Amino acid sequence: MRNVILIGFMGSGKTTVGLRLSYRLRRAVIDTDKEIEKEEKRTISDIFATDGEGYFRDRETAFLRKISESAGNLIISVGGGLPLREENRKLLHELGQVFYLKASAETIYGRVKHDTTRPLLQGENPKEKIRTMLAQRDDCYTEASDVTIVVDDKDFEQILNEIEEHVNCAG
Repeated sequence: MRNVILIGFMGSGKTTVGLRLSYRLRRAVIDTDKEIEKEEKRTISDIFATDGEGYFRDRETAFLRKISESAGNLIISVGGGLPLREENRKLLHELGQVFYLKASAETIYGRVKHDTTRPLLQGENPKEKIRTMLAQRDDCYTEASDVTIVVDDKDFEQILNEIEEHVNCAG
């Protein structure tokens, strides 16, 4: 069976959908951010502060390469910036069926406004930063995905049902 891969902006629900989907489909789930934190023995915020975003993005690519050699039948939730690299978009397609959980800036802001662990949102006017980053990233997310699911105003059950329909159709 092919892997199910969840992409999208921070706060789009990838981690929660991934966990719930793993129970429903009876598959293990991998969260790339959590795996990198485990390997590095530090948080993403610490990695950004110490080594910079470029280093972190290199770690994401290396992790994708590593799991592409052995992974199968998994749910894989990836960090919001991972699909920005063309190489990563190709690796994602090779790894499995890619679902873009697409959320509006308002939905995302409502979910992450009190979260201080998001290094890219620290500073002035996070809502405007979300709008800008979403606009910059949408084409990459779309290119990386096989299926786009708009998650605004949907509960998890609706999102899971949509994903499951596509997974069952793909075989």
